Amino acid sequence: MSMNLVTLLYLIASVCFIQALKGLSHPTTSRRGNLFGMIGMAIAVFTTVALVFKLGAEIATAGIGYVIVGLLVGGTAGSIMAKRVEMTKMPELVAFMHSMIGLAAVFIAIAAVVEPQSLGIVEHLGDTIPTGNRLELFLGAAIGAITFSGSVIAFGKLSGKYKFRLFQGAPVQFAGQHLLNLVIGLATLGLGLLFMFTGNIGAFAMMLALAFVLGVLIIIPIGGADMPVVVSMLNSYSGWAAAGIGFSLNNSMLIIAGSLVGSSGAILSYIMCKAMNRSFFNVILGGFGADADAGAASGSTEQRAVKSGSADDASFLLTNADSVIIVPGYGLAVARAQHALMELAEKLTHRGVTVKFAIHPVAGRMPGHMNVLLAEAEVPYEQVFEMEDINSEFGQTDVVLVLGANDVVNPAAKNDPKSPIAGMPILEAYKARTVIVNKRSMASGYAGLDNELFYLDKTMMVFGDAKKVIEDMVKAVE
Repeated sequence: MSMNLVTLLYLIASVCFIQALKGLSHPTTSRRGNLFGMIGMAIAVFTTVALVFKLGAEIATAGIGYVIVGLLVGGTAGSIMAKRVEMTKMPELVAFMHSMIGLAAVFIAIAAVVEPQSLGIVEHLGDTIPTGNRLELFLGAAIGAITFSGSVIAFGKLSGKYKFRLFQGAPVQFAGQHLLNLVIGLATLGLGLLFMFTGNIGAFAMMLALAFVLGVLIIIPIGGADMPVVVSMLNSYSGWAAAGIGFSLNNSMLIIAGSLVGSSGAILSYIMCKAMNRSFFNVILGGFGADADAGAASGSTEQRAVKSGSADDASFLLTNADSVIIVPGYGLAVARAQHALMELAEKLTHRGVTVKFAIHPVAGRMPGHMNVLLAEAEVPYEQVFEMEDINSEFGQTDVVLVLGANDVVNPAAKNDPKSPIAGMPILEAYKARTVIVNKRSMASGYAGLDNELFYLDKTMMVFGDAKKVIEDMVKAVE
């Protein structure tokens, strides 16, 4: 395979990746985007394997078996995980994938430092690695290590089934935490620069160890309410780690793919922060968790009465409405109730009720979680609206049905300047004529705050598992 052909194939793969990102920007084109991504990655992988054969037949013959085994093991594991994963576990799967990308960057960097000649960085064993390459290896390895350990913590927090304190959804904070992070961060930077200027492998190893520790420390103080931002942030980190290693290996495909992932993840993090009225640095410093806990404590001291009803009561209100807006939340995903919800929406539509779905940018535990959930149930895309497109309609809506959502419909963001979520854009469900809220209990959401929406005179609470409640509504509508 000629180098011109390699360059052309890498260019085609890069165009596929760009088209993938474009396609994933909207639910109607997301399948096409995924297809472009898979085609681009297949081209990149097979081109790289062919390039290995060209660069050294003996090396390729000796090592190609390991490459094939790695492809088979990784491809099989990925296929099984993707097939078996439940929609509620998708955020954990994403965090796990990020951790693997970071760890791969670390392993490649270690191999490049120990045997640079095998990766074409130098010509002969014992030759000095160029300063520029050492900088790239330092950055790629450090970012990869932070991504790996941070993603492991994010996985534990998203899972919520591990008793280990670091994996709890609540922020883990202690005195002098930010100062410790600063010291470790400066030490990591210093050791990395020492490796860059001197090539000292001991400095590289210590830098790597501190980067792993730093990844843990910067994620543990972040509360569950900020997990969507953390997921997109780690996605960005994984991309920059790959790009850094790509420079060291002189692999244009890795540089382009890593840069696309890194930049798109950074943009998504900005969008998430804007949707939460938070600054990126405030999220990273873990400020949300401290305030949220304080709010939860104050909100839980008073027992307040709510108006509750049954699924039959809710279905009566829904069938007698002209317009209904449904607000899905993580509780809907936990109950796996999206298909029952689709059936309910269809029956209401057949009765002449106008049904729409309202999606908040940070609903669920990862960006786009609710969009994917509704797409799985084949909810028509034209019925699904983003927050900025539907907020103006709540005031003219007869009934709003809130399913498992909490913080994203909390009026305190609009009405209470002292609230930890003050200024956060919300779905303005409180403006509707009637509000129906389905929850298992009166437990607070990720932000740990009481929700004033639940206590309004116009609100009726329907307690119970979302799937069972919706199925009972469907029966009542029939």
